[in-house]
Amino acid sequence: MPENKLAAETSPYLLQHKDNPVAWYPWGDEAFARAREEDKPILLSVGYAACHWCHVMAHESFESEDVAALMNAHFVNVKVDREERPDVDAIYQNALSLLGEHGGWPLTMFLTPKGEPFWGGTYFPPEPRYGRPGFPQVLQSLSAAYKEKPEDVGKNVAAIKEALKKLASPAAGEGEVPPELLDQIAERIVREFDPVNGGIGSAPKFPQPSLMKQILRAWRRSGRPAFKSAYGMTLAKMCQGGIYDHLGGGFARYTVDERWLIPHFEKMLYDNAQILDLLTLGWQDSGNPLFEQRARETVEWLEREMIAQDENGKPCGAYAASYDADSEGEEGKFYVWSEAEIDGLLGGDAEVFKRHYDVTPGGNWESTTILNRIGAAELADPETEASLAACRKILYDARAKRVWPGWDDKVLADWNGLAIAALARAAPVFEAPEWLAAAERVFAFVTGEMSDGDRLIHAWRRGQRQHAGMLEDYANMIEAALALFEATGTAAYLERAEAWTATLDSLFWDGENGGYYQTAADAENLIVRSKSAADNATPAGNGTLLGALARLYYLTGKDAYRARAEALLRAFSGELNRNFFPLSTLLNGSELLQAAVQVVVVGQRDSEDTQRLLGAAQEICQPNLVLRSAAPGEALPEGHPAAGKGQLDGKATAYVCRGTTCSLPISDPLELAKAL
Repeated sequence: MPENKLAAETSPYLLQHKDNPVAWYPWGDEAFARAREEDKPILLSVGYAACHWCHVMAHESFESEDVAALMNAHFVNVKVDREERPDVDAIYQNALSLLGEHGGWPLTMFLTPKGEPFWGGTYFPPEPRYGRPGFPQVLQSLSAAYKEKPEDVGKNVAAIKEALKKLASPAAGEGEVPPELLDQIAERIVREFDPVNGGIGSAPKFPQPSLMKQILRAWRRSGRPAFKSAYGMTLAKMCQGGIYDHLGGGFARYTVDERWLIPHFEKMLYDNAQILDLLTLGWQDSGNPLFEQRARETVEWLEREMIAQDENGKPCGAYAASYDADSEGEEGKFYVWSEAEIDGLLGGDAEVFKRHYDVTPGGNWESTTILNRIGAAELADPETEASLAACRKILYDARAKRVWPGWDDKVLADWNGLAIAALARAAPVFEAPEWLAAAERVFAFVTGEMSDGDRLIHAWRRGQRQHAGMLEDYANMIEAALALFEATGTAAYLERAEAWTATLDSLFWDGENGGYYQTAADAENLIVRSKSAADNATPAGNGTLLGALARLYYLTGKDAYRARAEALLRAFSGELNRNFFPLSTLLNGSELLQAAVQVVVVGQRDSEDTQRLLGAAQEICQPNLVLRSAAPGEALPEGHPAAGKGQLDGKATAYVCRGTTCSLPISDPLELAKAL
């Protein structure tokens, strides 16, 4: 009998399954060779370490000797961490949707020995329930179908493969997206917002940061109150809801209810990086102290609890992937409270705390309390907030003694790229130089430990590197490098962004139809080479790169970047006629390409007057801002509208350029703020 082969893996998710009686293989040639040799279908199970329903299916089925016996007898079983192999996950999630099923994790797909999907689903219970067949029955019927009805299986395979190829060939279009169309799309999206609780639709509620940025941009562009209300209320409700960890900082992945109260308790790096960016923009736009406080608390959480460790157990400098939803086998147990616990810990301060955090005798979720402040649209007075902060510290210290949720401590280049960019953009806004230092520290780790020359590595854990870099790794790290360049003026960051862009152009670009593939030309040959601009929980690499290429064009003056950005937009803009809802990042990049607001500050970078002007530019909510400094006498890129312009009366001087036209010289920070 084949043995479970996961013990040698580095992924925490795969290691969670190393003791299953299932004869798991990691994704790779060995599994497919055995399937071909024995002519058995492959059972592909995809999940991630913080996934609650993945744990449920593991306990119910993968730890069962009887279910494992069925799996081992009839299938070659392959376990994949979707965070390590987003390329594999994307293909088979698309296949599942083509079968008419909603995607998600755990993903359970049945493949031919060539990796071709013919049937699938997500979570299956051990016996029929929830309107779903029991997993043993699924195994038996799929095994029988593969053996006894090969023609039916072949028809499914052919139809799905053809549809997958079409999905990998997005509709091209004219390219340019005019401002009026951007507004029309935003108006259509806003109609889907919950007018009472914010967010899209009803339950479940996801933060959707890229879409929120799109609506914020529409507000800044058009001044229409409906846009401001939609993004502002949503962000405030999230900040006060149970989706936010009021003791430790950081946001959960989503809530299962429409009020943002009941989180799916897992906390992911990618969500918190994107929400930090959103909080920064929200504060720039409104000055709401709530957004600043949540930003500061979230960064504190990142620095306190999310720095991964090296093989010697020492902090490595980069951020880990996630915290689990479960502890001691129960979802949310680490985070919830009883009224008696609150009373016992806070004593005379308990009544005020309970009033502000919705603590009641019966609780607000399964007889326990999820701390939240949904009833308050903003922070309380400073004296009350100081008292509540002291109470939170007492509760946090008590909570820290509980059994912690599982920690997925692998480092992912793409998710760390999101965090670097968010920190670099937030640091000057909130006057937090330590955040900029953190961003530079993480960037140095990725370029040092997760790179081979100009090639990135996707994952790292405790000294072990895994898997070649994919599109989002490069896209997000390019965005991170550009954010650091604008925040510091250090030329090496711009050079690094250009080098990675050259790698993408060489190995990822579709020379025939435009756009970047998810995997490199020399990567493993999967059944389809995916290419998409649709955002998921993280921004689409092609969407991110449209903005990055636009920024590279404005910062370097090299017309090749503008041409590549326009070709990228043409490759996907036809998708707007099919479904514009997942294209927020692409649309945001399109606006930057067409309507950048370039600010150049001429002066010594570290001088006080230069820093005041830079700070004034960074405090304004201007999503299309492209910022650079230049020393007196330093030449700007050829063709830059501010080329040849210098200081006014020997002082640091700013120029605001829109299109080919620049403002008069500005040396007063208040005047610069007005000009923006």
